[in-house]
Order: sequence, then structure tokens, then C-alpha cells
Amino acid sequence: MGEESKKPGTVSQLMAFAGSYKWLTVVGCILSGIAMLLSMAVYVCIWQVVNAAISVAPDWSQASAAVNYGWAALWFALGSIVVYFFALMCSHGAAFRVATNIRKECVRKLLHAPLGYFDNHASGMLRRRISDTASEGESFLAHSMPDIAGTVVLAISMVVLLFVFDWRMGLSCLVIVVISLACMAAMMGGNSQDIMKDYEQAMDDLSKSATEYVRGIPVVKVFQQTVDSFKVFKRAIDEYSQKASEYESSVCKAPQSLNLTFVEGSFLFLVPVVIILAPGADNFALFITNFAFYAVFSGILSTALARIMFSGGYLRQAEAGLAGIKEIMNAPQVKVAERTSAPKDSSVQFDHVTFTYDEGEHPALDNVSFDVPAGATVALVGPSGGGKSTAASLVPRFWDVQHGSVRVGGVDVREIDPKLLMDQVAFVFQNSRLFKTSIYENVHMARPSATREEVMQALSAAQCNDIIEKLPEGVDTLVGTGGTFLSGGERQRIVLARAFLKDAPIVVLDEATAFADPDNEALIQRALNRLMSGRTVLMIAHRLSTVVDADRIIVLDKGHVAEEGTHQQLVAAGGEYARMWSDYNHVLTWSIGRKEAADVR
Repeated sequence: MGEESKKPGTVSQLMAFAGSYKWLTVVGCILSGIAMLLSMAVYVCIWQVVNAAISVAPDWSQASAAVNYGWAALWFALGSIVVYFFALMCSHGAAFRVATNIRKECVRKLLHAPLGYFDNHASGMLRRRISDTASEGESFLAHSMPDIAGTVVLAISMVVLLFVFDWRMGLSCLVIVVISLACMAAMMGGNSQDIMKDYEQAMDDLSKSATEYVRGIPVVKVFQQTVDSFKVFKRAIDEYSQKASEYESSVCKAPQSLNLTFVEGSFLFLVPVVIILAPGADNFALFITNFAFYAVFSGILSTALARIMFSGGYLRQAEAGLAGIKEIMNAPQVKVAERTSAPKDSSVQFDHVTFTYDEGEHPALDNVSFDVPAGATVALVGPSGGGKSTAASLVPRFWDVQHGSVRVGGVDVREIDPKLLMDQVAFVFQNSRLFKTSIYENVHMARPSATREEVMQALSAAQCNDIIEKLPEGVDTLVGTGGTFLSGGERQRIVLARAFLKDAPIVVLDEATAFADPDNEALIQRALNRLMSGRTVLMIAHRLSTVVDADRIIVLDKGHVAEEGTHQQLVAAGGEYARMWSDYNHVLTWSIGRKEAADVR
């Protein structure tokens, strides 16, 4: 309970992002309150105009006071507009700073998060959370905060004015205000917060599914899996629709209907009171003047109460958005040791490594130990889910081990400066992607200090000359949306060019030829042979023919080292690797044959 009471509110959390611009929000709220007082003065002047005109009727020439009050009303109205304009200028100045700082802080957190974090957090979901929360926070501070301040002043002014002229008419208007506030409280209380959280989660899932579906359309078309592939996206759409309908029906429907009925019909509730009171009025002219004031004043009740309702809605949206942002703010960060050391060479050692994913029930790697000497090539093979990709991802610190250590050049990777560690390792994955920019820029980003000549040499080493020659603008051709689309094998060769340009002493290969056709595979293999020469290589492969010449082969099964040795040693041992090798050779000889005519009926 004590911890909850100390938890900062939504406004405090948003204002924390404003930095030195907080005072603009305060000034904006004060000016908004002043603007509201000026606008209320307009109604008082209008009442005075009506009162002055009725008091001298029918000799309108004596109504000089009405003219004065009319001019006063005009100046109050203009003053209200001008002051409110400066209020919004101030609030927007702070709001823009908040939105900018939210985006910057989130991006800073993500830049220092381990790369493995992005395997479990889809880019579509992260983008929506960062962009939408910044926009919602900006809208709340820029518009809702001044409106809330103005509404508070309006509420106080309303209560005072409602009882200034005729307390009985004022009381009838006040009853409507109380009913409306009760309806709003009903919409914001109860289980509405839990439903809103479910609604926000459904939005995250929809955004993530939509991004994944769009990115997978080429694969869907190739394999003609349109209906099956749409099921996940359709399920996310249905879930979002259900949560939106649930929020509307169980939270908003009845209270909002009642609220609108009373607020929009406030004038009708005033009429019966006037009919009852009119016969007993001592000064009927003044009574009618008061009625005119309350009739006009009741019209602004709906506007004032709508402001309160929408401000509350914006507050809820900002609160829900901040809840999503907290997960990004709490993303694990790559820790930098107080004292760092440089690797002595390019060797890699796994020393009793145990690693479990955050949501995993069993260790992905359990007490795994093996060495990759400097300049050697070690292959990781084994059944799917055995821990091969996990082991490779621990070298460049995509994740940090829970027990044991991963060492590069005799130094624990956690004690190497992250930038230096990344300079030591180049990796090529089976699902590597290119950015929506030119081929030159896609390769150049591997080493920004490289010259154009060095980039061209890297492309040539990666067997990319045929790709460059057929493109309209050569190496400066844009790839992706709005440019040229490359095949999977061609993209993989461009990614290999990055590895050549980076020129790191350690290379991690994860199924680098997985999506290549035979022609591209031959070119990729030729590039890989050149890339691997003189470097320490840790490679993952399912095609066992690619690891036959490896200096050492590690067989990983269920997170444990099942076997290790050279290809000849493992085949002779007759264990798991020998079985895999036999199955692999059997698959190579398999072909589609015709059934005998006798078998066909």
C-alpha cells in the first residue's frame, strides 16, 4: 500500500519527460484558467445587457448601459481567445518536448538492449508503442491539460454563478452536472482499467500480426498458403474487435447514453422549474432575465462536461500508453564492466555455459563447454531446438549467460567493451535483411569509415558482380519498397559483403545458404570459403556436406554436448552424428518416381 501511494501519477510521469520545459505547462494551465474566467465574464455581460434592456422597456433609447455591457462582452471574448491562444502555445511547447524525449529515451533504451531482445519483441509492436504513446502524451499535455485547468476554473465559476441570480434555477442545472459526473465516474471506474489493458494488448497483437503478415506476403504467394497464413492475422483482428466491443458495451454504453440524455436536454429540465416558480415571482421582468441567463448558460454545460469527459479519456489513453512504454524502459541493457579488457586473440571458449530464456521452462544450453581455437572452424550441428543458434548468439552478447562464461581471446565477453566486442565478430544469419536504401549504403554501414573502393572490393569478394551489373543504377540502386527486389540468395550475398567489409577476426554463420537456389548457393559457398580463410569461424548448418571439412564438429542435442570430434571420428563412433549423416545421404539419393501402371487404378 505504501509503495502504491508513492507511485507517480500519469501527469507526473509525463512531466518528467519535459525536463526544463515543465514551467511552460504550468503557465499554459494558468493562462487557460484565466481565459475561462474571461469567457465566463461574457455570459455575465450578456445577462446584464438583457437586464438593462428589459428594465427600460419599451423605451430602448434609455438602454445605454446595455451598449456598454455589449462592448465589454466583446472585449472579454477577444481577451479570452487571445489568452487561450498563448495558453496553447505554452502547453504545446512543453508537449512537443515530452513527445520528443519519450521517443529519444525509448530509442536510447533499445539501442543499448541486447539484440536478442528483438527476437521476442516485434518491430511493429515496438513502433506502435513508442509512436502512439508519444502522440497520446503530446495530445494530453498540449490540449487536455489546459482544458482540465480551464474546466476546473469553469466548474468553480459555474457553481458560483448558478447561485448568484436564482438559486432554484441554479440548483436544477447543478443536478444535471452531478448526474453527468456520476456517469463519467462509472465509465472510468470498476473493471474499466482491466478492460482497457486488454484492449491495449489486443492493439499490440494486431499491430504485430499485421506487420508480420505484410512482410510474409511474398512467401505466402509462392506457397499458395493465403487462407492458412491469414488465420493468425484474422484472429488478431477478431480479438481486437471483441475487446473494442466489450469496452463499448460493458463500460460506455449505458453511462454515456444516460449522460448525453441529461446533458443535451438540460434546457428541458430547466423549463418545469420556471413554470412552477413563475406565478410567485415578485419582479417578473427580472425573473425572465434570470431565466434567459440560465437558458443560455445551460447550453455551455454540455461543452464543459464534454471537455471533462474527453480530458479523462485522454488521460486514460496516456496512462495505458505509459504502461506499454514501461516495458521498453525496463528492457534489459547490455552492461559494461567497470574495468574492460581487450581480447588477446580470436579464440572462443564456452566454459560450463548455462542459459535459459526469460519465458523458457528448461535451459536452452545446460553446462555446455567447448573451444574454438583462433583461426579454426567449428561447426554446430544437431536436431532443431538443440541450442545451436542460442550458442552462436551468446558470442556477440545477444544474451548474457546465467552460469559459466563465454570467452573471446581469453576474456569473458561481459568484460569486453561492447563496441570492441562487436568489432571482433561478424555474423551472417539465414534471415538477414537489407535496409531500404542503396546496395552501396547497405554494405557501407558495416564500416562507415570505409572508402567506396573498399566497398566495391567487398562486393566483389562476396560474388556480387553479376547482381551489380544487371541493376539499372549499379551499386547505387535502391532495394526494397520503391526500388529493386532481390532474391533470397542475392540478399544473402549482399549481407556477406558486409562481413567482408567489416573484416572481423571472428565469423558466426547461421545457415548462411538456407534460402539459396543451387546457383546462388554455389556463389555463396565460394564467398564463404574466402571469408572463412584465416578467421575463427563458428558455423551452424543442417546441410552436413558443408561441415565435412570443419576442424571440429559439436553435436548439440537438448542443450547438451552429445558428441564432438572431426567428421571421420564422429562417423566412426556410430552415434547421433553418424545417424544424421546416414539420413542426410539417404535424402540426397531420394527422388520422385512413377508408380507402376499396375498400382494405378
